[in-house]
Formats: sequence, structure tokens, C-alpha cells
Amino acid sequence: MAWFEREFIVVPDNRKDQLVYKWPDLNIRRFSRVIVNTDQIALFIKSGLVVTSMGPGRHRVDADELPVLGALVDTVTGNNFYRAELYFVSTREFSGVKFGGRLDDIVDPVSEQVVTLRAFGEFSLAIRDPAQLLTSLVGTTDLTDPAAVQSWCADLLLKSMKMAVSHGISEGSWQVLGLSAQLQSVETEVIRRTNLALYEYGLRISRMGNFDITLAPEDAERLKRLAKDVTYIRLAGDFQRYAAGEMALGAGAGMAQSHGGSEGGFLGAALGLNALNTNGQPMPHWAPQPPAPQSPANLFGTQQQPAQLPAATRSDTAGPPPVERPAAADAPTSGKPGAAPAGGADPARSTPQPGAAPSRPPADTTCSSCGNENPAQARFCMHCGTRLPAEPRHCTACGDELVPAARFCGACGTPAGP
Repeated sequence: MAWFEREFIVVPDNRKDQLVYKWPDLNIRRFSRVIVNTDQIALFIKSGLVVTSMGPGRHRVDADELPVLGALVDTVTGNNFYRAELYFVSTREFSGVKFGGRLDDIVDPVSEQVVTLRAFGEFSLAIRDPAQLLTSLVGTTDLTDPAAVQSWCADLLLKSMKMAVSHGISEGSWQVLGLSAQLQSVETEVIRRTNLALYEYGLRISRMGNFDITLAPEDAERLKRLAKDVTYIRLAGDFQRYAAGEMALGAGAGMAQSHGGSEGGFLGAALGLNALNTNGQPMPHWAPQPPAPQSPANLFGTQQQPAQLPAATRSDTAGPPPVERPAAADAPTSGKPGAAPAGGADPARSTPQPGAAPSRPPADTTCSSCGNENPAQARFCMHCGTRLPAEPRHCTACGDELVPAARFCGACGTPAGP
């Protein structure tokens, strides 16, 4: 029975999933029948050469060993005289081969950010030339597990994808964000590059299954945040308005959480809105202004304008108007008792009369831009419009000077005023 079984050669059912199957009998007899399935190609090798390639169907093998005499010769020569080999190579696609890994660190031309790309997916592997596969990659062995060949092809595909994606993004053809919209173009370019590398092995990548090119999680979050900021800046008009709006929205919640109350939240929101109304420039904190210092002329009664007499010294009767006396500074010094001292003035004369025009407060704020003087309460220069520096705040308890953003006095801890 075993003698007749050697005359008919077919791949067992439990070996049909192999990429390459080698027939175990190395002494194939002449006139043996070979049955090749529809998804296979049989290669008959004799004397170290590929003699013939057989497609699907039933074929007769032109071997040298005769049915009866060959058995005797095989016994004498140790089964080496009529040595012949038969290989069955599968022609179907081996789908679901997985690949994946890190691609490269790439500079996004739009955001100018360095990001890390990764790729994961599946592809289908097929044999283009069975004879070239045996002579170049597999060899004359029984390839029971195609994992080694599939892993080699996956590495070549990942290498081709690195080159294709890096080249496409650097040239501006593809963008990092929204790269999934270009998967068809990526697949075409990657298959072309990979098949060029697999051509000498007799293999080819027929198609790619579900695959995706993604960013590292931290890079994806960074690019999304940057894209949102750029969009908001365009809507706001400039960066200062956007920053002020962000402070108004986020400072309140942050300060309220840090201080455990709602007062900090309202204060943070007010600061943001204040900065938004002033185009990003912080509003100065106004403190009560000290009284304007009096000039030496006011202290000693040496005004340039003549002082009027008190109302009590005026005559109620009709007559000429009272004669205004000159200032005490212009009067000669008298040595008599009761005379006003030199450089002094009579208190009655130095007192302003009712109805007299009040003296103009001195200008004590000088513009750093144009050099002109402005009133003490002025916020902007009356001559050129430049913002004037604000007066420093002082603690209401100890009088120590406060920094602009202080909420409490650093010396005594008293809450700062508005």
C-alpha cells in the first residue's frame, strides 16, 4: 500500500496554510502524479536546478528513478542517486500581518513644533515569483512557520513608511494634524517603496488593511492647544487681548481655588476684564493723595499778588475803595516795637479775603515723554496723552509702601485697600 501512496503526491490538509511546503520524499519516482491545488504552485527541483513549475491541476513528474530498479539503486547509494525535491508554494494572500512602531521625530511645517509619529496597522503579503523566493529568501527548507518571512516584510514596510511620511511632511504635501485624510496617498506611496525592496525576494505587498499614523499623546495635546490658541488670537485681534481674556476666564477660578473663597475669583475676573479694557495694560491702583506742599512764599506771606484786607477793617460808609497795601516783603524793615519782622507778613494781611480767587495747586507730576507738568491727579499727560505713573500705595496701618499687586501688607499683614 505504501508503494502506491508514493505514486500520488498532494499537500496534506493540515499543511495548506504554510507559505512553502516541502514534500518529505526525496526520491520521487518516474511517472508519479502530482496534484496542485488552486492556490498553489509546485516547483520540481532535480540535480540542484528548478526543472519545471506546475500550476493548479494534475501533473506527471519526469523523474529518473524507475519504479523497480530505482528502489535497488536507492538502497545501494543511500537514497542520493535519484535525489529530487518538490515544493508547494502558496499563491494566496496572507492577510492580517501586523506591523507597527515609531516612525521619526518630525518638524511640523505649520506649527514648527517637533513631534513624534507612530504607525500601526495590517497588510497583506503575497508571492510574486516562487522560484526567486526559494533561491533568495526561504531556501530549500520546509517553511512550517512563515512568521520569520512576515516579520522581515513588516520591518521593510515600516522602513518605507518612515521615508515616505518624513518626505511628504517635510515638503509640505502632508500636515501632521489631519494626516488621516491622506491615508490613501500614504498607502500608495508606502506600497510602491516596499515592493521595490521586496522585488528581489519574489514577494510583494498587495494592499494594506486598517492602519493609522498617530502622534505621541503629549505631542497631540500640545498641538491641539497651540491650534486653539492661534485661532483665539486671530479672533481677538492680537495677543494682548487674547491674554487678557484668558486671565479673565481662568484667573478667577484659579485664585478662588487657591484661597478657598469666592472673593479671589471675583478679584481675578476683575483683573482680567480691567486688562482687557486697557488693551492688556494693567490699571494703576489709586491711593489717597497727600496734600500738596505749600511753597515758601505761601508759608511766609511773600505772594506776588497783594493780599486784601480783612472784611472787618473795611469801611461800611460810602467812599473811595480801600487802598491795597503792598506785600510785606516789599516794605522796609522797621526797628520799632510791634513792627513786622523782615521777610515776615501780617497774619491779617496773609489771610485770603472771602471772594478772592483761590490759588492754583502746584503741578507735581512731570511727563516722562514730553517733559510738561500735569496736575497731581492726572492719569494721562494733557499735552501728549502718555500714561503717567501711578502714585505708590501705602499701608493704612503702618504706612509702609505696597507693591502694585499686593493684597496684604508685607510689614504688618493689614489687608491692602483698593
